[in-house]
Amino acid sequence: MERSAAAALGCALRSPSPSPSPAAHWPQPLHRCPRRGAPVLPRSLLPPARRFSQNKPLDMMKGQYRSMKTFSSSGHSGVKLNNDYSVNQKLLIDCGEDQDCVLGGIVALGKFDALHIGHRELAMHASKAGTPFLLSFVGMAEVLGWTYRPPVVALCDRKRVLSSWAPYCRNVVPLEYQVEFSKVRSLSPRQFVERLSKDLRIKGVVAGENYRFGYKASGDAAELVKLCQEFGLSAFIVRSVMDTAKRSRNGAVDAINSSDKGQVSSSRVRHALAMGDMEYVSELLGRKHRLVLTVNQNCLRERKKIVIPISCMLNMPPAEGMYENCDLVNGGYLGPCRVIIDSDTIVIEMKDENSLSPNPVQEVGQLGIEFG
Repeated sequence: MERSAAAALGCALRSPSPSPSPAAHWPQPLHRCPRRGAPVLPRSLLPPARRFSQNKPLDMMKGQYRSMKTFSSSGHSGVKLNNDYSVNQKLLIDCGEDQDCVLGGIVALGKFDALHIGHRELAMHASKAGTPFLLSFVGMAEVLGWTYRPPVVALCDRKRVLSSWAPYCRNVVPLEYQVEFSKVRSLSPRQFVERLSKDLRIKGVVAGENYRFGYKASGDAAELVKLCQEFGLSAFIVRSVMDTAKRSRNGAVDAINSSDKGQVSSSRVRHALAMGDMEYVSELLGRKHRLVLTVNQNCLRERKKIVIPISCMLNMPPAEGMYENCDLVNGGYLGPCRVIIDSDTIVIEMKDENSLSPNPVQEVGQLGIEFG
């Protein structure tokens, strides 16, 4: 990454590890399999194996808190937020009234859709400065009118993925908390950082060098550092993890979107899934991709084969086709399998029919397929 953001930001950028490519679109929301009776409406789904360089740690930008003046969200001195406003506009939607879940912690900022190795890099840096947390923003698609896309990681599977990051985060599992995007959309960059400081009482933030925030993404990494100094917070700006695999399609490596500069991104993960290149997906994620399926009486079992309607998927699948060297899990390991995906069903063919219990579908509410 050639940005000399380090000088501009006043803090050293730390190089991470390499990254991969593209993503896909999903025409309409996935449905959960109904447990019984009429189909249920889709729930709104809220919204890695690579070495890291051993460069010296990122510099900490810690500013002096300005005790002579307090700044309101509009930037004027001597004005404080109304208490009623604070109560009605709690930032964290999965935290209590006190909003002390991330108190004194180092918060990594982002959308964290795919939980790929670039996201893991942010959590790793946060763990070096304090207790690591992920602060993700949900409901962006609904507010901004984006076309619905299923998540890369199923909501129910996110804790498992974050637990796998502990060895990279000083044996601490980063906890994730979510902010409803509609509550922060209209905040200016200054207002946003002010709320992180005063409402959540965090110690500092970690963000990627391309991070944008505030109303209409008007703030960048340089402004984040400046505002954090003003409010007495530490700020860590981390270089993007680049895609060294440089996978191509039809011999060409295309930019995934306007912000793509070759870094690992959730868009690249989606593109790789859409191509069905599971080796590439694994490189981007730092782990095997797990497709989570709800199962019930609508699922058909035939000897060593399970047939599941595609509407039972809880996250994004790879492209239609046949996939060898997969593994079936349900909390525990069930065994190796082959997977065939078409427009209607997912067929799981076990290599050993004895690895399935007589009624695996009735015994569990979910199955997971890990693609090798």
